[in-house]
Amino acid sequence: MNSNPIKVGIIGVHPEKGWAATAHIPALRASPEFRITAVSHNKPETARAAALKFGADHGFGTTDELVNDPNVDLVVVTVKVPRHLELVTKALVAGKAVFSEWPLGMNLSDAERMLALAKSKNAFTAIGLQTRSVPAISYMRDLITDGYVGNVLSVSIIGSGIIWGEEISESYQYTLDMANGASMLHVPFAHTLDAALYALGLRLKSVSGALSNSRSTVRIAETGNQIAFTAPDQIVAGGLLENGAALSAHFRGGLSRGTNFHIEINGTKGDLILTSPVGYVGLGGFTLKGAQRDEQMHELPVPSDYETSGLEDGFSQSVGVAYSRIASDIRNHTNLSPTFEDAVNLHRVLNAIGSCNAEPHDA
Repeated sequence: MNSNPIKVGIIGVHPEKGWAATAHIPALRASPEFRITAVSHNKPETARAAALKFGADHGFGTTDELVNDPNVDLVVVTVKVPRHLELVTKALVAGKAVFSEWPLGMNLSDAERMLALAKSKNAFTAIGLQTRSVPAISYMRDLITDGYVGNVLSVSIIGSGIIWGEEISESYQYTLDMANGASMLHVPFAHTLDAALYALGLRLKSVSGALSNSRSTVRIAETGNQIAFTAPDQIVAGGLLENGAALSAHFRGGLSRGTNFHIEINGTKGDLILTSPVGYVGLGGFTLKGAQRDEQMHELPVPSDYETSGLEDGFSQSVGVAYSRIASDIRNHTNLSPTFEDAVNLHRVLNAIGSCNAEPHDA
């Protein structure tokens, strides 16, 4: 591809709502490296309205039209997880580069199938683990790489799912079914764990965990109806990093009146703490603090030269930085973006955590 803007086709665009309109389109419109040439929606009139509003050349009523459009270089999949396998497959078969939202698949098997197909096509892939692109996470990573904490000894994570509490909006009801691949384990917990590991520059050597429900029912906000709550609202995980350091993580549904987000990294030379008043890394609002030797813990403001893509703190900013890294990978053959291979590795970690719910046996 040359220096002209990378031509993007986005699957699943509504003119007034949805993840594409909230995060992807503001990010893309702020970047001169991309141009939105096509959008699609399963209702043709909605697709046309979205194309008109967002300045795309075409608004398609089918995925097939979009992925086979010669005016599309990069296909972006922003629909709910249950359709990822079908749509990503169509884009790869059509010979396109693909950027899929996380989770890649409803399960590990689906993700592995997409990775295998991408490899067979020698296709460029990127996965929406955009919390790696949050400036505070990038700064934390650089501090650790530069030796601020010395050798990492332990990592402690606390998070809140925000939803998956006592009440949930009807539009999020599908997240209550683990089979849909969009539960608290798959989304906020996975994003947070991935961001922490990215900041550390380390992989997990071993991991185990437990999932549970502290609530058996949840109230639907719009109707007041109580329905069965089967996806976990409590996640506990622990493991060892490849350097031998210990990692522990606890996520709970809803929001806490106390700590909602906390990552603490302890090392031989210093400590770092990343906090936010909201529940997980995707929502922004971070404060990074650190201390070395006999110092008191103090704030470490993110330097102004960390990339923000000109966007305010929040979803579109991290997605915008992710797109900037994708552009570099496509044009300059760098390796800045998480790929389908990274997605499969994270799916494997989630599988390991979710499969450890066996009851202990008597000694």
